[in-house]
Amino acid sequence: MTYKLNRRKLLLAGAGIATTLAAPAIVRAAGSQNFTGKTLNLLTWSDNTGLAVLDLIAKPFEEMTGAKVIADRTGSTSEMVAKLRATGSKPVYDVITLAGVGAITLADDGLLAKPDLNKLPNLQDVDPRFRTGADGHGIGYLLWTGGLIYNTKTFKSPPKSYAEMWEASHAGRVFLPPSTWTDALDTIVATEKMLGAKIADVAHADAAFKKLSDLRPNLLTFGENPTQISELFYADALDLGGVYAPAFFANELKDPASSNMGATYDLDEGFYADLMYTIMPKVKPGDDEVVHAFLNFTLDPNVQGQLAEAVLNGPVNTKAVMSEAAKASPFIIKPEQLGQNAVVEDKNFMAQVREDWIKNYTRALA
Repeated sequence: MTYKLNRRKLLLAGAGIATTLAAPAIVRAAGSQNFTGKTLNLLTWSDNTGLAVLDLIAKPFEEMTGAKVIADRTGSTSEMVAKLRATGSKPVYDVITLAGVGAITLADDGLLAKPDLNKLPNLQDVDPRFRTGADGHGIGYLLWTGGLIYNTKTFKSPPKSYAEMWEASHAGRVFLPPSTWTDALDTIVATEKMLGAKIADVAHADAAFKKLSDLRPNLLTFGENPTQISELFYADALDLGGVYAPAFFANELKDPASSNMGATYDLDEGFYADLMYTIMPKVKPGDDEVVHAFLNFTLDPNVQGQLAEAVLNGPVNTKAVMSEAAKASPFIIKPEQLGQNAVVEDKNFMAQVREDWIKNYTRALA
């Protein structure tokens, strides 16, 4: 199957993303409210990023407002899409945190409501490029960035290309993102770029799937469980893998001598940046004011800075309060750092091809 990537119009950050993300005018709302006795039902990830959402957003929100946050956690954006689709007209979730392509899919399904931007005063401090997406249904709250994870014992200096994964010396020592993750779509694009395709005019994705099938002898596992990936690096059983987010390994990257883990964004094919969203289902059990207050709190400058440091995600609030360590970290991409080496894909195109690409990626690597 051939995919014309001129339809995709993959975007370099700062060179067109503003045309796909709205930059609404914001009216500052009045201060905090008391929501004692009210609940908010949240769906987020089951990994460390989801735990950070609970610890750094949900818990402080409870303490600040008196509302109770009831959390459900799952492994991927695809699973979140499936969960909301399965609820039908039954109100189950009030807020979901997920990847941009999932927000577009659910918006196209007619399952999302558009938040009232005038009830999100913190949005006025967010870079206009990163405020909203999915036709206004998604509120951007962090930048998820992926590059190459590598073994510091194997490599004296960071690898410079994803092509390193195909080297025969890494037989049985490579990992890849699982097919249902957005990172797998990024890996397909990175493979096309590795093969010489230009960012704005890739002929098709068939070449990537063929090349990925050549990776089978080197493939040890898929990174569905980041903890397992970490353990394999500790055991010196993996050499490298990607496209994958350093955010999964915030603690390990602080101690590479012990974990054997390093990460790099400085790659010939670029690193991949995805604006993550909070979304509000059209049918929800909770109070509208509570939901909007929670969405607004995700953009609080202190919350943004703490999230960035905890899980190595990029803040979108330009006034994010970040420690000196976070500011200096090479693993936290700040909005102003998104330049020519950052690839931001056309999420509408990715939503269209997602299901077919998952099948082809799985088939290539089976």
